[in-house]
Amino acid sequence: MFLAGLIMQNRRYLVMRILVYGAGVQGCQLAHSLAQNKKNVVTLLARGEWKEVIDQKGLTIRHMLQRKTTVDRMQTTDVLAPEDVYDLVFVTVQAGQLADVLPILKANRSQYFIFVGNDPYAQEMLQAMQRPVDKIAFGFQNNAGRREHDRLVSVHMGMGMTVGGATAPLSGAFRLRLQAAFESTHYKLTYYSDMDEWLKSHIAFILPCAYACYAVDGELSRTTVEQRRMIVDAAWECCEMLKAAGVPVNDAENTDRYREGTKQRKKTERMVYWMAQTVVGKWCISDHAMRAVSEMQYLDEAFAALRATTLVEMTAWDELRRSLPRKK
Repeated sequence: MFLAGLIMQNRRYLVMRILVYGAGVQGCQLAHSLAQNKKNVVTLLARGEWKEVIDQKGLTIRHMLQRKTTVDRMQTTDVLAPEDVYDLVFVTVQAGQLADVLPILKANRSQYFIFVGNDPYAQEMLQAMQRPVDKIAFGFQNNAGRREHDRLVSVHMGMGMTVGGATAPLSGAFRLRLQAAFESTHYKLTYYSDMDEWLKSHIAFILPCAYACYAVDGELSRTTVEQRRMIVDAAWECCEMLKAAGVPVNDAENTDRYREGTKQRKKTERMVYWMAQTVVGKWCISDHAMRAVSEMQYLDEAFAALRATTLVEMTAWDELRRSLPRKK
C-alpha cells in the first residue's frame, strides 16, 4: 500500500506548473534550475524592461565560477491573479517587500508556497498567509550575483536550498512535491526542521559582514584584522541575543562557530579572511551589501526589535553597526 501510494504521488507530478514570483538574482537562478526539469512548466513573474528582455532574448545567466552562459526561453507573467493555480509558488522578493505582495499571495488559489530569502519573520509570515502549516515553507538558496541590462550574473558553487517549515519539518507530501520539481536538475535540497531559527541565525552572521562592508565602502580587502575579528565576535553576540529572545539557536551549527577558543571559531576566522581577500567574497558579500542597503536596513530593524526584548550586551555588534547607512 505504501509503494502504491508513492507511485500515485509520482504520477500526479508528470507535469508541474511552477511560478517563481520575483525576477531578481534569486528568482532568475531558481527559475533556470527548475527549467532543467523538462516536466516542469515554469513561469517567471517579472515586470517592466526586464520582462521585455526575457521575452525577447530569453533568460540569460552568466555563471561566473562555472565560466558558462545559459539562455532559457522562459514563460513570463506580470501578474498573479486570484484564479491562477500552480503546483508550487516560490516567492523570491526581498523580505522588506513581502508586506506589499502579501494580499496578492493570500488571494491566490494555489496551495503550496515557498518563501525564499533572508526573512527574519518566518513565523509571522506563516500566520499572515492564513494557510495550513503544512502548505507553507521557507528556504534559503545558496547563490549571489547581480542583474545587468540584458543578463543575470550568478555566483554559486553548486546550486541548492535549505528548506523547511517555519518551526516544524515539512510534510511528506510537500517533500515529494519539491523533489519532483527538482528531479534530474543536480539541485540539492537540504531539509531543516525550524527555518525561523535557521534564518535568524544566518542573518546573525550576514549583518556584521554587511556592517563591515559599509565601513570600507564595499572594499572588503581593506578590512583590518580587528574588523574581521569583530565580525565573528558580533555574530556570537547576536546568537546569544537570539537565545535570550527565545529563539532556539542550534549552538553546534551556529554559536560554537563564533565562540572564542573553539576549533570552529578558527575555521570561521579563516573563512572571513578568505572572503575579504578573494573576488568570491566581493561577489557574494560586499556587492550584495552595497546594492541592497534597504534590505540590510530592514534586517537591522528586525534584529533591533528582538534585541530590545533582552538585556544582552553587544559591544562588537554596536561598533560595526555604526557604519550602517541610515534611512533618509
